[in-house]
Amino acid sequence: MLSRCLARFVPTLRCAVVSGGLFAAVIAPVFTEAQESDGAAVYESACAACHTDPAPDTRAMPRDVLGQFAPETILTALTTGNMFRQGSALTDAERRAVSGFIAGRPVGEAPPPSTVGQCASAPESLSVADLASGWNGWGVGPRNTRYAPAQLGGLTAAMVPDLKLKWAFGLPGVSSARAQPAVLGGRVFVASESGDVYAIDAQTGCTYWTFHAQAGFRTAVSVGPYSNVDDESGFALYVADGAANVYAIDAATGQQIWTRRVDDHPYAKSTGSLTLSDGVVYVPTAGVGEEGQGGTPTYACCTFRGSVSALDANTGDVIWKSYTLPELERRGTSTAGVPLWGPAGAGVWAAPTVDAARGQVYVATGNGYAEPAQPTTDAIIAFDIDTGEIRWSFQPLAGDVWAGGCGRQNPDNPNCPEQGGPDLDFSQSPVLATRSNGEDIIIVHQKSGMAYALEPDDGTLIWEYRASSGAGMGGQWGSAVDDTQAYFGVNDRRNPAGGMRAVSIDTGEEVWSQPAEEALCAGERSCSTGQGSAVSAIPGIVFSGSMDGGLRAYAADTGDVVWRFNTNGEFETVNGVPANGGAIDGPGPVVAGGMLYVNSGYISLAGRPGNVLLAFGVD
Repeated sequence: MLSRCLARFVPTLRCAVVSGGLFAAVIAPVFTEAQESDGAAVYESACAACHTDPAPDTRAMPRDVLGQFAPETILTALTTGNMFRQGSALTDAERRAVSGFIAGRPVGEAPPPSTVGQCASAPESLSVADLASGWNGWGVGPRNTRYAPAQLGGLTAAMVPDLKLKWAFGLPGVSSARAQPAVLGGRVFVASESGDVYAIDAQTGCTYWTFHAQAGFRTAVSVGPYSNVDDESGFALYVADGAANVYAIDAATGQQIWTRRVDDHPYAKSTGSLTLSDGVVYVPTAGVGEEGQGGTPTYACCTFRGSVSALDANTGDVIWKSYTLPELERRGTSTAGVPLWGPAGAGVWAAPTVDAARGQVYVATGNGYAEPAQPTTDAIIAFDIDTGEIRWSFQPLAGDVWAGGCGRQNPDNPNCPEQGGPDLDFSQSPVLATRSNGEDIIIVHQKSGMAYALEPDDGTLIWEYRASSGAGMGGQWGSAVDDTQAYFGVNDRRNPAGGMRAVSIDTGEEVWSQPAEEALCAGERSCSTGQGSAVSAIPGIVFSGSMDGGLRAYAADTGDVVWRFNTNGEFETVNGVPANGGAIDGPGPVVAGGMLYVNSGYISLAGRPGNVLLAFGVD
């Protein structure tokens, strides 16, 4: 929640404090061109009133504490994080400049290399066999089932009660651990909001190499083979950052192979992970930040349209790019005389799902930002895999147009929709599963609390199931599906917020339902039991992280909790970085090589900070 603090230096400036957030920022209404590239000037005009000698009754961090964060982390907070409303009053150049000034190095410049926890020798080369024996990408493959059978995960249900913490890896300069790792060939590949990608030994946690990008990451890594015109070949990491840049990075050396920006809109971000399939990289984009200020009369609301881009994995060349909405048109003028545009929105928040047999790519979209309302918001869309043309779409909730600063009824502000929507996106990947009769089925869970099953051929509804009353502020970041059941975490507007549900794939009938457990963070600020983070499954077990910092293993047949771990608190790390756990949201647990990996720490408009990757195994 936002609250005001006293602007003691410049009375006309505004200051906001976000509960549990990275920092509080003061926003000046206008900056000159000369200030746009001068981080010190932007800081004095926009930040000093709260962060230089902060008032004791605020939660604003002092200037020297802010300097401990990576510039990419500060930039993320101002563009897609808990301070995006304040950061939206700055230009992109100003945000980058002040982020670099506070951190002491420019955005995109790598930090000094660490010598702590480095591996003593280089790893063995990856092989094709490694790609078939680990957790690759967001959902263990392009169908996004989030299910690791025994040959992939190497972890059995009988082993789970004996899991113990083996090592912890601290992510420096960040307050969230939101990028899910990939684990293949004895290595963990994980990105960070600091803009770094790490190659780590899966058994010990030592670091092989680090790659630094132009913006922070909150997406999963995918790994696959590559070859290029220079006769170079090998295996590459594919990952998208918070500025809609896609990177191919050599898995052995950490050297960049190519990079491609897939969308030039100032609010375009890759919040959802890319999907790698058959030599093509499918990249989603969402418009983080624009909808938050859409109701402001001085803003030309709104111009972002969600999209999916198909890139050649060898070169980064664009094969096709398709939008989720039709072309923009002028729709009016704001009360401040600013042109207004639409339709806008329908961002793609999660990894695309590839159906190679049907030649289709499925995505789930979010709400609209500006009218007119469209049939492809809050929808599942099937794109032709070769051309990017839309084959069909399924929309269970129509007319969901939402913008920040708008009410449910908006008769006097043309920036806003006449009837404001509930902001109930699809924020997870559609799951392409298989029924008991051998036929495919698409299963997806919406923020409304509803889960849907669709025919892949035409999007016809097969069944629906209400898992909860839903939560507009929360996410439903990923469901898991095994051979017979689908599993949904609960992120509810009611209290307690969490719990787990299991249903039959064939019918959608409930198999079991478990309420939220007692909160592990009871008494802490921003404590919640919501379980909107991505769910992961192995034979006989389903894993779920919670906003209370708990990681729990449920028996797949009964829903009983058979193992739990409290990730709250400080951890001694193998790389010497001070680290603590916090809320678990967004990415889910990863199982590979007989071990379990999970990120802890999530802070946005809700949550509690943390910066640790934890690895569990059995003796």
